[in-house]
Amino acid sequence: MADILIVEDDPEMGQLVTDFMEKEGFSVRLCRAAEDALDLFDKEHFGMVLLDVMLPKMNGFETCAEIRKKQDIPILMMSAMTDEESKLLGYETGADDYIDKPFSVRVLTAKVRALMKRNRTDEQGDIISGQGITLDAVSRRVTKDGKELKLNAKEYELLYYFMQHQGEALSKEDLFNAVWGCDCFTEPSTVSVHIRWLREKIENDPNSPGIIKTVWKVGYRFGEQK
Repeated sequence: MADILIVEDDPEMGQLVTDFMEKEGFSVRLCRAAEDALDLFDKEHFGMVLLDVMLPKMNGFETCAEIRKKQDIPILMMSAMTDEESKLLGYETGADDYIDKPFSVRVLTAKVRALMKRNRTDEQGDIISGQGITLDAVSRRVTKDGKELKLNAKEYELLYYFMQHQGEALSKEDLFNAVWGCDCFTEPSTVSVHIRWLREKIENDPNSPGIIKTVWKVGYRFGEQK
């Protein structure tokens, strides 16, 4: 098992990131093609993935979606495509975070540590239920009315936090700090985007949500107020 799988086709960039991550104490595997990386997932386990977007054949977005079918691990996308649509596409295909190229290796390291810390957070093995939804923290399996829901990593973590605080009004800042972390460099506005995606998967009518409700001037609340 390696801590980090780096998928980067630029030899200089790939070696630079590899050397720095190893200097920081992480074990690393480097692949220069998406196809090679996906083959590795059938043989090895990784703590997280640093994934370039502009790969020669299968691009980073396609690769991210394929990784999500194999393992539920943190994925940090690295790209010179800094427009909002590219970033949203990254999140939609399952990325946990996104860093613009060129980047500071110190910022990259901070993001890596934040993602790996959250992934290692001790889950107690409890099963939480509410609003017709059941969440199993061991298997990370979520069902609604007996039907399994397919959530990406951040959607799952948001739902988990909401269900641990049922009936409480939670601010966007509360949610951002709990799910992305105070030391994360992602924009806090991503909370609204991920809640919209989560509502599309758990609400009977996402345009009139009854499970995750908006609390005016505060934020959001899962279920009824206690």
